[in-house]
Amino acid sequence: MSTDKSSAASLSEAAVPVIACKGLWKVFGDAPESKLQDALTQSGGDARAAADLLIKDGMIAAVRDATFEVHAGEIFVIMGLSGSGKSTMIRCISRLMESAGGSIEIDGEDILKASPKRLIELRRTKLGMVFQHFGLFPHMTVLDNVAFPLKMQGQNKQTRHARALEVINLVGLEGRENSYPRELSGGQRQRVGIARSLAADPELWFLDEPFSALDPLIRRQLQDEFLGIQSRLKKSIVFITHDIAEALKLADRIAIMRDGEIIQIGTPTEIVLNPVDDYVREFSRDVAKGRHARVASVMTAAKTIPAPKKGQPALRLDMTLEDALASCISTYKPVTVIDDQGKAIGVVDPGDLAAALQVEAT
Repeated sequence: MSTDKSSAASLSEAAVPVIACKGLWKVFGDAPESKLQDALTQSGGDARAAADLLIKDGMIAAVRDATFEVHAGEIFVIMGLSGSGKSTMIRCISRLMESAGGSIEIDGEDILKASPKRLIELRRTKLGMVFQHFGLFPHMTVLDNVAFPLKMQGQNKQTRHARALEVINLVGLEGRENSYPRELSGGQRQRVGIARSLAADPELWFLDEPFSALDPLIRRQLQDEFLGIQSRLKKSIVFITHDIAEALKLADRIAIMRDGEIIQIGTPTEIVLNPVDDYVREFSRDVAKGRHARVASVMTAAKTIPAPKKGQPALRLDMTLEDALASCISTYKPVTVIDDQGKAIGVVDPGDLAAALQVEAT
């Protein structure tokens, strides 16, 4: 989708994050807010110690002191094992669940202070949601299922059906608009769910394991189509998954969760090449690193950068290490890296490429 997949520079340039979560907690049990504050006070503000105190008190700390930002146009993937808190997180952000502490801002608006009326407005106009289970109305055609959010907005039948047909075609269901959900395959029904979430043209798109119930072949196909849709629409996306391959394929940045806590946030390259602990390292143990890490991760600055000579390889920043190594395997000298305009900007030593591709000993 992008060089890895969007550059850190472009992310930092966004003046106001689309989503800004700070110190977010979700606690299940009796009087979670007061018990959370007691635990934080007793622990001196230490989140892990506070979570331990809550557990001893019979509470469940499903999200623990989560802090992160999502930037405009980025696919931010939250991944972790079952029970890690990733789906709870997305429900807190959208206020389908109420958090016990912390702050959540969407485009600078404190949504924890939003009234029920304002929340309905946000969900109808600003937020799009897709879940693992399709949730289609069985008595409605594909067209009416997709147009339903627009009906709730009060749009007339002609207008909402015209818009619904646009997104039906966008997700590859042209000609199936008069079919009923029972007449569709699982992959087609998920396409209907995606189309319905896009009908109101939301600015922020939440997807909670939308492909996990599908067969592997259909899943890969929908992932490709999802990236194609994103390349055209440029939505700001929070995507939930437990699959590291899916996360690496789709994400601009990945947040890995364990026991309600965010362990690491980074680009796919950072997650694969620089895991912060054994838990993150285990996720990527069987990942073909050369297919995900980019030349930019191993390039070094050089005072003198030779222009690539005719017939000699020149690497691009966005090349995978696998492709780069194949390109320069015949030389043992540093190889020039060029930018999008063909300007020489650095060098890569073939030895560094080979070292980055080595699989860690098990």
